[in-house]
Amino acid sequence: MRTRTTTLALAIGAALLLAGCGEEESYADITAKCVKALEKRAEGDKEKPDACKDVNEDDYDKLAISSVLEKGGWVDKDGDVNMDKFLNPTGDPDLDDPLLED
Repeated sequence: MRTRTTTLALAIGAALLLAGCGEEESYADITAKCVKALEKRAEGDKEKPDACKDVNEDDYDKLAISSVLEKGGWVDKDGDVNMDKFLNPTGDPDLDDPLLED
């Protein structure tokens, strides 16, 4: 009887230990780490950061494009496209879009 109880206790303890050790990161956590890695990536670097290796290709492409747009000032603090920058990326008033003039 004592052997059965000890064996059961050890089995439950091992199961609990393995359950705790086998906990995987959520996909949201993985993509958040990827975003941080993309923010730190040097300008012009096209290599996929190691933190992004488990992000699927479609999501990675969106995150990478978003990172470039943010770094380049193409989006405002709310995440909306900065239309002034979009229509006149150089900021040169001589190159303003004639379709927007009154």
